[in-house]
Amino acid sequence: MTETTLRDRMVTGIRTLIPGYFALVMATGIMSVGMANQNVPSLSGALLILAMACYVVLVSLNVIRFIRFRSAMLDHLRDPSISFGYFTFVAGTDVVGTALTNRGYVGAGFGLLIVGSVAWLFLGYVVPWSAVLGRCRQGPILAKANGTWFIWVVGSQSVAVLAAALEPNMLGIRRELAILAILSWSVGVFLYAAAGIFVAARMMLFQLGPEDLNPPYFVAMGATAITVVAGARIVEMADAPMVAATRGLAAGMSVVFWAFGTWLVPALVVAGVWRHLVHKIPLRYTAPLWSVVFPLGMYGVGSHYLGHADNLPIVKAIGDIEIWLAVAVWLVTFLGMLAHLTRTVLLPPRVVASATV
Repeated sequence: MTETTLRDRMVTGIRTLIPGYFALVMATGIMSVGMANQNVPSLSGALLILAMACYVVLVSLNVIRFIRFRSAMLDHLRDPSISFGYFTFVAGTDVVGTALTNRGYVGAGFGLLIVGSVAWLFLGYVVPWSAVLGRCRQGPILAKANGTWFIWVVGSQSVAVLAAALEPNMLGIRRELAILAILSWSVGVFLYAAAGIFVAARMMLFQLGPEDLNPPYFVAMGATAITVVAGARIVEMADAPMVAATRGLAAGMSVVFWAFGTWLVPALVVAGVWRHLVHKIPLRYTAPLWSVVFPLGMYGVGSHYLGHADNLPIVKAIGDIEIWLAVAVWLVTFLGMLAHLTRTVLLPPRVVASATV
């Protein structure tokens, strides 16, 4: 009886799995990169192994979901409020690939670049188009704009970061990787402007309550941070026609995006205070919390790379301090996830009820 109940709870979890859960992989992978930058190889390696394990599990669960609950996946694809969460698969793939490449596993990194790039191109057309077509059932598409739309930017920039990380190690296709890096970085810059306009219009034209100002809005800051990393890595690439044409632009835009992302941090903190302290919305574990953890880690890594690439020691110091705060937030969130999964999936309902009482 208990085994059947556990199976039912697992099936329900797979059926209701949200598209954005790969943010767990993104957050864990970027912490691994951050710890490598801080010369803590053991912790970096452990986080990378965990990120890869989470990646394999989530890919497996999504394959099962596609086979058994395809209609549920299509419903999410047609819902503009969550459909852009599918880009977390792109970003998660590329973040793990970048971490592996930085540790010398170039072949694995290149394989993940192919997967991430194909997924980025495919989802880049399918997700927005499906969201537009689904607006008849979902209501005005602008009313559904939220922080998850910035994940499209993160996915685009993650391709640029991995391509730039691979470029020094793959002499035969360095120019091709440079083109891919600059192409996806440029697309990401334009997408950030578009997403910012749509989200700002939604906030001004439609009522925004505290329940609407959810964790994915932090991705607006994370998108600036990964744009900084991509730009900084492009600056460091070897000379090629396209790199030479855009190196100065990438360096300048990276500083601009870092400054804007830094400006966003206090606003997002105030929004969190307004949501949880003023309006008393409980702060408990939910999957979208990983959309807060990743931007924090990405900001630390982005500041480190920008400070190194553009010789900005103050920016680098900020990143080197902030990444440890991000690790602490990651740990609290990860423990919260384990407690949540234990309570909702592993323990029988009667045990949970007794523990609650």
